[in-house]
Amino acid sequence: MGTPPRHMETSAATGPGGETHGDSVAVGVLFRPLEFRNLTAPNRIFRSSLAGRFSNYDGAGSQTHINWDLKTARNGVGTIISSNAPVHPRGHIVPNYAHIDRDETIPFWRELVSRVHEHGTKYVVQLAFSGRQRDVGGIRFEKGWSSTDEPEPVHGFECERMTTDDIAFMVECFAQGARRAREAGADGVEIHGCNGYLITQFLSSAINDRKDEYGGSLENRARFAIEIVRAVRREVGSDYHLQFKISAIDDNDALFFWEKKGNTLEESVQVCKWLEEAGVDGFHVSTGSSFPHPRNPAGTFSLDDVVRGYDTMISSGRHTFRNYLMFRTWPINRLFKWLWERRSKNGVEGINLPQSRAVKDAVTVPVIVTGGFQTASVIAGAIERGDCDGVTIGRPFIANPDLVRLWEAGHDRPPNPCTYSNQCLINGLENPLGCYDLTRFSSRDEMVREILTVYDPPPFR
Repeated sequence: MGTPPRHMETSAATGPGGETHGDSVAVGVLFRPLEFRNLTAPNRIFRSSLAGRFSNYDGAGSQTHINWDLKTARNGVGTIISSNAPVHPRGHIVPNYAHIDRDETIPFWRELVSRVHEHGTKYVVQLAFSGRQRDVGGIRFEKGWSSTDEPEPVHGFECERMTTDDIAFMVECFAQGARRAREAGADGVEIHGCNGYLITQFLSSAINDRKDEYGGSLENRARFAIEIVRAVRREVGSDYHLQFKISAIDDNDALFFWEKKGNTLEESVQVCKWLEEAGVDGFHVSTGSSFPHPRNPAGTFSLDDVVRGYDTMISSGRHTFRNYLMFRTWPINRLFKWLWERRSKNGVEGINLPQSRAVKDAVTVPVIVTGGFQTASVIAGAIERGDCDGVTIGRPFIANPDLVRLWEAGHDRPPNPCTYSNQCLINGLENPLGCYDLTRFSSRDEMVREILTVYDPPPFR
């Protein structure tokens, strides 16, 4: 996997429909290994942290989850970053994701990693905790933990302010999650420190309202993240890969102008410097103080799909019923759609490259970045310019799990590309994760058949 096919060293670029045109674009850099301190990624393409509700309610993994990761592993992706793996059951985002919160989960992760390794793909486990941002809270814990006791502003998810004992407990949960990942044979871990989840809730000046040593100044707000990195290093040693995913800008007022803007790029760059000193081997750059956020996943806002799927969340927060009515009501719903889509009016692909470049210029470890990537020449250009060292891909892999194979075959962009409709993520709350954009299929039956391929093979025959 580390050696590019000969024709990829200089490949003809293609247009939006995958057609070849005359410009020669050097895309072989995509297939060169990426050297971290403790990990050699076979190429510059990472599957981003993405999966559906494919596992058991108690966080035990499933055959379907394995099937999901193998979709891209067998198709040439260099490294897979797992879906968010809660380090404690209070920290799930929605139920039915695989946890890494207890030693009994290690056999599942060991089997999954082994199956992925059969295809020459590396596997990194993303250690996560939702905090107050829980789309579907579940039956075990009524409220999430957070740096604050203020509800999340969009949906109104309620939370409890963490005590210093709670913080110390959570730091150790991350450390033990990392130990389990190493014992399972994973090639590394990623600390989920972005997109509005717990670590963001400490880092962000728009969210963290604490008056103790974990709030106020940037150094104090970064203390929780730094303590997690140091604890993980203590547990797994200095010879194990550890990367950190961060929102380079909060853009917290993207939807509601009265909210605080949150962390600036300059502040996030400083946090990255501190995290590198604490032991981080690489950074994964995203943006946005919440998920979803107009910058992540950037693209269109499908009102019809939101109305069909948002009812799942109505009981989750103070504002969810208000939102449901808003999404159904003209012209308020059109205004919300405009507010969402204006952040990507200049395009989706590469939307976070300016932020990743700023981080890369400030640190000495590799930097990868997310942002709707599906065009080989765009990625190659970003790497060659020094904007990033590699890219992570989510939705375009849902649309085309064989995206890397298409690049190997000479396509610059897939013939049937991801449309950034976000219907996959909206439907994923209630339905199996997959592409729900009917414009990409000849019929609804074809779409459904493709979505249901994740259940093959079944756990029993």
